[in-house]
Amino acid sequence: MEIDDLRSFLVIARYANLRNAAAELYQSPSALSKAIKRLETALNTPLFDRIGKSLRLNSQGEHLRERAEQLVALADQTQAEFRGERQHLHCRIVGPAILQWRYGATFSELLQKHYPGSGIAFVSQFEDAALGALSKGAADFALVTQAAINTSLPLGLEAVAIGNLTMHLAAGTRHPLVKTMSDAKPTMRKFKSNTAQILNYDFACPDRSLFCGIDRGTRSDGWRDDQLPRKIRFWLDDLQLLMSLVRSGQALAYLPDFALNDPSLVRLHVTDCDYECVEQCWLVWRPSVASGWQNKLVSLFTLD
Repeated sequence: MEIDDLRSFLVIARYANLRNAAAELYQSPSALSKAIKRLETALNTPLFDRIGKSLRLNSQGEHLRERAEQLVALADQTQAEFRGERQHLHCRIVGPAILQWRYGATFSELLQKHYPGSGIAFVSQFEDAALGALSKGAADFALVTQAAINTSLPLGLEAVAIGNLTMHLAAGTRHPLVKTMSDAKPTMRKFKSNTAQILNYDFACPDRSLFCGIDRGTRSDGWRDDQLPRKIRFWLDDLQLLMSLVRSGQALAYLPDFALNDPSLVRLHVTDCDYECVEQCWLVWRPSVASGWQNKLVSLFTLD
């Protein structure tokens, strides 16, 4: 029984499809099929039920998946201890797109600095799904917010705080409101306004939370609609489209603080309703089966 075959087995189990698994592993479906046959021969038991073009783990396969995760993690840790920076990794990070955008580049830079030539796969999933994928071994790390930690951190997972993300009310430099303030002197690209002015204009708003999907519902971007109902003209579920509508001057919207580095955007400080949505962000992993490189990246990430 080879470690590489166990690695292939884990990817196939995650996708339940040879072709999709082959695309991630840069192998042919036939090569992966042979790997599964070698495992089944070595263990003298079938591991999958074949249903059309899909593969579903049977009870023996589920049992092997838990063992395979432990064996692969141990192999990775041993390799890391002896090979150090020469080790080439394939890191999988899951989490909401907004958190991938905020922390993905930092994670990638650390990985390339300490493990040159390694690959990284970013998969956008809402928080509950991300934690589920991590718990099942389908990811190495998950990015989530405090709300997910409070309500649904599965047994065996641990989290470290990595910073805060604040949603600010933003407008494009081409927006009519900003043009009326052209004589004002903004402080650090921040214009002062008030609710009477703000409520004259259209908003763009995600139709579900950018972090957890439907759990927090609509209108959970940062504005107090319960107190000051606004005109929401655009409903959407894509962060880049939200940015585009704001840049073009068509709508106001709440955007993450780091997005306001864009020179075509300005922050609006509403003096009589200065409410902001602040999210504490966490990096989650499974210490019990973590490889040495994972533990190292966690320590480096929290120090960065």
